[in-house]
Amino acid sequence: MRQKSLLIVAGILCLGLMLALLPLQGAYAKGKVIKLKCANYFPPPAGQSKILEEFCNEVEKRTNGRVKIQYFAGGSLLKAPAIYNGIETGIADIGYSHVEYTPGRMPVTEVCDMPLGYTSAWVGAQVVNEFYNEFRPKEWDKVKMLWMNTSNPSVIICTKPVRKLEDFKGVTIRAPGRVGNTIKALGGTPAPTPMMEVYDAMAKGVIDGVNTPFETLKTFRFAEVVGYTTASWQVGNVYTFYVAMNKNSYKKLPPHIKEIFDETCGEYKEKNALMWNSIDFYGKNFAIKKGVEIIELSPQEAARWKEATAPVVENYVKEMVGKGYPETEVRGWIKFLRERIDYWTKKQIKLFIKSPTGPPAMRP
Repeated sequence: MRQKSLLIVAGILCLGLMLALLPLQGAYAKGKVIKLKCANYFPPPAGQSKILEEFCNEVEKRTNGRVKIQYFAGGSLLKAPAIYNGIETGIADIGYSHVEYTPGRMPVTEVCDMPLGYTSAWVGAQVVNEFYNEFRPKEWDKVKMLWMNTSNPSVIICTKPVRKLEDFKGVTIRAPGRVGNTIKALGGTPAPTPMMEVYDAMAKGVIDGVNTPFETLKTFRFAEVVGYTTASWQVGNVYTFYVAMNKNSYKKLPPHIKEIFDETCGEYKEKNALMWNSIDFYGKNFAIKKGVEIIELSPQEAARWKEATAPVVENYVKEMVGKGYPETEVRGWIKFLRERIDYWTKKQIKLFIKSPTGPPAMRP
């Protein structure tokens, strides 16, 4: 009788253990291939597309084919403005876009797009990842953040020469969301033209220019339709990008797969930062070959531009205070960003990572 009772107890314990382990297995049974979808709006040949595709392939390789990520580039699964919603609702398991495509959706993170003096994409990537880890904005709670990065600092790519503030008068520049506030502060007229329409719009004279990084001179072939680029990185906004994952899709990954996945994300966070930094050279060199004049701001003129754009940052503070955020908290975000920009700029110089923007010590 005693032996029978022990067997019954042992059976109950085994059953309990099995039931306890079921949630850990998630929806993916042992040995079953985990299929995910990754959405990106950049065209397939772009460096941004290639490195994300490489990430998807690397995850498959490191998991010995256990995870297969179907990759959709060029907006074939989701267009840029729809990517965040697509991740949250599960249309895509992973997605890549930037916060200016959903103005007002990530108001705290939008502070990163202010004209704060970013010197390069590498610096920007380090700073925004630190910002996210330091403040954990609640606006991202519904997704799993894999990593973040920024574009290179925006410059003025234009059909007309913009050498000083006065040259902005009567000039229309493509600049969406908060980036448009910087153009307005400089004296220009911002236009929210979709990126894929900018080339034709400049060629036809509908707009005069675009406020984006050097790399777009080649990626989007803007160098074919403009004659000038003003290297105004001192007040250049950046676009804050994110690679995020559907929260449930991430939770369902078995623990050993999560470990591989997280490790790969950590590596590609840095690879992505270096990739963005390097493609700016390709854009600038392509423009020079096409005869585009690169205009550098003198220290005196750069100081004028910084003074002109200072109200953009102050207006952001007022806006966020109006939404209920304490002023000290908002100014704390800005202080943090400026301090980390300075720190990582010095770090980049020490590491001999060269950029076509930033102070002389960062140039080739």
